[in-house]
Amino acid sequence: MAARRTTKKPNVSKEELLGYYRDMLMIRRFEEKAGQLYGMGLIGGFCHLYIGQEAVVVGLEAATEEGDKRITSYRDHGHMLACGMDPKGVMAELTGREGGYSRGKGGSMHMFSKEKHFYGGHGIVGAQVPLGAGLAFADKYNDNQRVTFTYFGDGAANQGQVYETFNMAAIWDLPVIFVIENNQYAMGTAQQRSTSSQEIYKRGEAFGIPGEEVDGMDVLAVKAASEKAVAHCRSGKGPYILEVKTYRYRGHSMSDPAKYRTREEVQKMREERDPIEGVRQLLLTGKHATEEELKAVDKEIKDIVNESAEFSKQSPEPALEELWTDIYADA
Repeated sequence: MAARRTTKKPNVSKEELLGYYRDMLMIRRFEEKAGQLYGMGLIGGFCHLYIGQEAVVVGLEAATEEGDKRITSYRDHGHMLACGMDPKGVMAELTGREGGYSRGKGGSMHMFSKEKHFYGGHGIVGAQVPLGAGLAFADKYNDNQRVTFTYFGDGAANQGQVYETFNMAAIWDLPVIFVIENNQYAMGTAQQRSTSSQEIYKRGEAFGIPGEEVDGMDVLAVKAASEKAVAHCRSGKGPYILEVKTYRYRGHSMSDPAKYRTREEVQKMREERDPIEGVRQLLLTGKHATEEELKAVDKEIKDIVNESAEFSKQSPEPALEELWTDIYADA
């Protein structure tokens, strides 16, 4: 039932490849800027950066259609940008400003966009998994052929509510893709020290849920696996598990010095497996783009990110009256 990296990579056009490069670079530059603003004291609370994991969400979003939903944990800025949320609104929310997606009240871990079908951003480990199944239940009920992407990490994979959700999703044949972003470390604990079964995607076998392990540092491999999983869910066959093996370059959060791993380990991943550099080389060796053209893309993205930072600085803090809004749903 479970497969291990068996999906063939798709053939993609020059335009698609450039799009993946641009989207991943946008996430990288945005997160670098967020790190700078955090260091300046402009972002408060927790801040979990997505640097190194860009190919995961960009590859998965490449297989989505309008109306598909996504829900994730606290390492969420990349997901917001990949599904088309405005960098200005995301950065303004990070800095607690009125122009943010949650009007400055949610911060890094709690912002949403109904328009882009993005349902958070959740700070409690694993709590988003049953919520993701709930979103998929609504789609099943409405028979609208939509799919929900429910993201969680290798650490959250040890939470009991994950397996309760697997069971219910399998019983009801819910159109949900459980995406395990396995970045090797649950906060500061290496996966081999916390997980008895190293192949997490096989944990769905007990519930009859097929799964697959994917190279999360290769955006084309992620796209291919995502297309396979989406086709499975849209055809009414129920849930699917993708364990996407990736790697974060920074600490668990901005307050984490990451002393549980060596600098050499991180540097080796950066030099040999960087997802953005991999696509860059494909573009150059395939003569799809020149160095100058890619530099122009980088400059364009830096300008967008800098504009988002300036927008967040200029946006006012929310008024005190904002404390009383969004407490109750309109009935």
